[in-house]
Amino acid sequence: MSIWGRVIGGFIGWSLLGPFGIIIGSIIGSKISSKARLGGFGTHAQPQQVFAVAIIVLSAKVCRADGKISKAELLAVKDKLKIPENEIDNVGKLFNAAAKESSGYEEYCNQLNLVFANAPQVKEEIINILLYISESDGVDVRETNLIKDIAKNLQLNENQFMGILESRKESDKLNPYIVLGCDPEDNLQDIRKKYLLLSKEHHPDVLVAKGVPEEVLEESKKKMRSINSAWDQIQKLKNT
Repeated sequence: MSIWGRVIGGFIGWSLLGPFGIIIGSIIGSKISSKARLGGFGTHAQPQQVFAVAIIVLSAKVCRADGKISKAELLAVKDKLKIPENEIDNVGKLFNAAAKESSGYEEYCNQLNLVFANAPQVKEEIINILLYISESDGVDVRETNLIKDIAKNLQLNENQFMGILESRKESDKLNPYIVLGCDPEDNLQDIRKKYLLLSKEHHPDVLVAKGVPEEVLEESKKKMRSINSAWDQIQKLKNT
């Protein structure tokens, strides 16, 4: 079932708390009390819905990091979330509100850390998709650095971020040890354990169950292919 029709419309219809609610409230002109702003997401918010809104809001922050928001970036957001034409206006309002908002992204990350406390791989997928959107009009160090800081605020460590970044390369250009988060000196048995863990965590079925919308699984599957490719490369290197 598509997340659209129950994401933006659903969020507007619910009494949400926290920074996402503040932005949506500003769009529809509703009032959110100071007391409400201290809380977390409403109990009706589902992980996949939170994920989709997070991508829209955080991508707006990233896209303006270089001082402009390009058409290519907007198209990348539309393409990656498979936004239907009848939802473009609502998504555009949310995107524009987030881009114009003077505050940063730290509070959004705090909210995501609560929702996905037991699903770090979902937060990794958020970073993965933000990188995809950022790269749509060429790599910009300002945007990459911002995404790196978002990853840090999402409680992802340096190795996790570098693994995501590396996995976006073509299979013949990636460093397999960085993708799997291990060292060349590690023995094959330990590397295999890390590979199996990553394969399990990033399996599409697991990601969907944890809160990644099916609409964005294409990019997640690319990461899975990079994990498999990295393991194949390391086996060849270790057995030569």
